[in-house]
Amino acid sequence: MRRFGLFLIFALMFGGPAAFAEPIKPKVVVVTTFEVGADTGDKPGELQHWVEREKLTETIPFAGGPHALLTNKDQSILAITTGMSLINAGPSIMALGTDPRFDLTKSYWIVAGIAGLDPELGAIGSGAWAKYVVSDIAQSIDMREAPKDWPYGIYVAGADWPNELPTKAEDIGPDGPYPLAYALNGALTDWAYAQSRNVKLDYTPEMKAFAKRWTSYPATQKGPTVFIGDSFASNHYWHGEHLNRYARDWVPLLTGGKGKFAMSNMEDSAIAAALHRLDNMGRADWNRFMVLRTASNYTMPAPKQDTNDSLTEAYPGEGRPAYEAAYRAGAKVAHTLIDGWNRYESQVPGSAK
Repeated sequence: MRRFGLFLIFALMFGGPAAFAEPIKPKVVVVTTFEVGADTGDKPGELQHWVEREKLTETIPFAGGPHALLTNKDQSILAITTGMSLINAGPSIMALGTDPRFDLTKSYWIVAGIAGLDPELGAIGSGAWAKYVVSDIAQSIDMREAPKDWPYGIYVAGADWPNELPTKAEDIGPDGPYPLAYALNGALTDWAYAQSRNVKLDYTPEMKAFAKRWTSYPATQKGPTVFIGDSFASNHYWHGEHLNRYARDWVPLLTGGKGKFAMSNMEDSAIAAALHRLDNMGRADWNRFMVLRTASNYTMPAPKQDTNDSLTEAYPGEGRPAYEAAYRAGAKVAHTLIDGWNRYESQVPGSAK
């Protein structure tokens, strides 16, 4: 009787009588981090295109996050908006993953968010599927107090110098004391890229005009594309040439030379940490986790531009090219999974038969 009473209290906390119904089993969980204004009918953020175009008309109250959950009538897609920054994103995903109203053990997860792009890799409006998600747990010294030959004042905890690992090897993986690097299912990343690489992306006259400021970076002149590139998540909204150099060093350093910095953001490592733990708990499948980030801006100023001016100027197209890319590339993968559910429910794409 006592056990039933505890279960009753727990169930009511997570949604009342509905908690006793058959759990919702979404095929795809779309992870967004913020919305601008209303969910429909106004200037879009990360969520709005999914709501409008996938007809996510069913609202599910969600006390574990800053925004209600949304799903379509057949409950094949579930959208969560985590809130921005690591401190919001991780708890929101854990709250969803432990919510008894859902069975997420077969769900695929797609982070579909905007980010800052290294101009060496592409144009605004591009999208990158990650094989690695890297965090920014670090020690730092103000550059005014750091040794004069340091390129930046940030370094791995336990190391003595930027861009080096500690002499005493520490586990920097998901289960270590400094969880800095998360290796995603690379075969699934390759598959997601293959599905979405030819998705048509916006390349407006405004974007072409903006690109003329970046002619010293050839990749910025080719128009937006979908490619494979890794995610670096930090609670700092950093910007500038020196910090961009740090990111370029940091990602390969922490991935044994396998990763390449592409996109900066403020959530992915916390999302990855939560999903890794949910996998350990049997509540989610780590091998079904994908990260797609799309470029709303660059991570450094254009040549001859003041860094603060670059940081504070509006995103090209107010971010719309990136929102479109996140939806179009993400939806292509989501629909491929849903349409092929008879296969993909039990077999993760790219895995051995």
